[in-house]
Amino acid sequence: MSAITNHMPTAELQALDAAHHMHPFTTNDELAAKGARIITRAKGVYLTDSEGNQILDGMAGLWCVNIGYGRSEMAEVAARQMMELPYYNTFFMTTHVPAIALAQEVAKLAPEGLNHVFFAGSGSEANDTNIRMVRTYWAEKGKSAKTNIISRKNAYHGSSMGSGSLGGMSYMHAQGGMPIPGIHHINQPDWWAEGGDMTPEDFGLARARELEEKIAELGEDTVAAFIAEPIQGAGGVVVPPETYWPEIQRICDKYDILLIADEVICGFGRTGNWFGSQTVGIRPHIMTIAKGLSSGYQPIGGSIVCDEVAEVIGATEFNHGYTYSGHPVAAAVALENLRILQEENILDHVRDVGAPALKQGLNELADHPLVGGVSIMGMMASLPLTPHKASRAKFASDAGTVGYMCRERCFANNLVMRHVGDRMIISPPLIIDQPDIDVFMARARKALDETYAQVKAEGMLKAAS
Repeated sequence: MSAITNHMPTAELQALDAAHHMHPFTTNDELAAKGARIITRAKGVYLTDSEGNQILDGMAGLWCVNIGYGRSEMAEVAARQMMELPYYNTFFMTTHVPAIALAQEVAKLAPEGLNHVFFAGSGSEANDTNIRMVRTYWAEKGKSAKTNIISRKNAYHGSSMGSGSLGGMSYMHAQGGMPIPGIHHINQPDWWAEGGDMTPEDFGLARARELEEKIAELGEDTVAAFIAEPIQGAGGVVVPPETYWPEIQRICDKYDILLIADEVICGFGRTGNWFGSQTVGIRPHIMTIAKGLSSGYQPIGGSIVCDEVAEVIGATEFNHGYTYSGHPVAAAVALENLRILQEENILDHVRDVGAPALKQGLNELADHPLVGGVSIMGMMASLPLTPHKASRAKFASDAGTVGYMCRERCFANNLVMRHVGDRMIISPPLIIDQPDIDVFMARARKALDETYAQVKAEGMLKAAS
């Protein structure tokens, strides 16, 4: 056990946390009874908890710590910027150097024609911006009826009222009055769970053509935009069939609707390119960014906007913005993060080392009796758990029961691997190398073995009828 930073005993920290800290996406009473895990430090791809355990972070925080933990350069840049200009806003015809420099660098990295950035504090805020921006765009073009935005079921675009409405997760919509008016959803391109007897190719086309059907249902003259993640992340790392995105692009072009690519997870190297849009071959009008923009070292997000949309928005007063839009410290840190990604050739590492090694290791895990297959793109992947591989069957138990059991066994074996329903999902820091991937696979297999034994012992290895 390595030395740990001096702090109160774990139980006392847990009690204080339970007394005062409300956690996101959590039943706080249950967490209070169990006790939260206290993370005290991190370095590279490992976390250290308050008991001194070294935990391999297979989720890069929340899909975001692309350059890994503990980069002193990031702290130095933040400290320097805090001394020079700790804060100023970008309202009232004012700007500052970090926001200017970061906007220029993001535009340089973005696909051709995407040359403008509207900053926010998170992906949720940026997607709220996108709702207002696309509706304002069409109104300024004399097409004010074009207000409807189409998204997908099981998509995740944030958890504010606007972004949570864009997302298609029913359990989120069950609380707080979502979705807001004018947001509509079509089915997701999840062949493993929903493809039945169709080939992946036919299924991909069928799910893409639901967009065309929804446009016809709503009326072509009322649809403003379609928003989607290139690869659905929080929905379970859903890699669509190869036929899906070309057909979506065709439909967006045909009906003159804006395409918004939510790159919050896929952006900044996660799929092996700077943006997931490049990986799947689409031409978005707007890209939502956050997470990997700063590798999570500072909260920052934004919308990368194409020339056409920016020109229309720029001709009117866009009555929208945030106190922390382009925060100078966050912008300076994000700029340093982009420097590290480029100068250390981290995308080359993803393509040539990390992604192939991760894929090989996961393909070997796919022989496990509990694993139904592997869905992977770059450095994000999922392992669907099933009682019957050949039929891709679901468990008879409530969805997520087995996945939660596996997640708990992962934590017990000092591995962070998240579950979405009965899928285990993976998104390690982009810097992970072969030795740590070997550690990951060994701990993951042990967790799967323990889960399988528990599932069998409790008589849960049964398929839903």
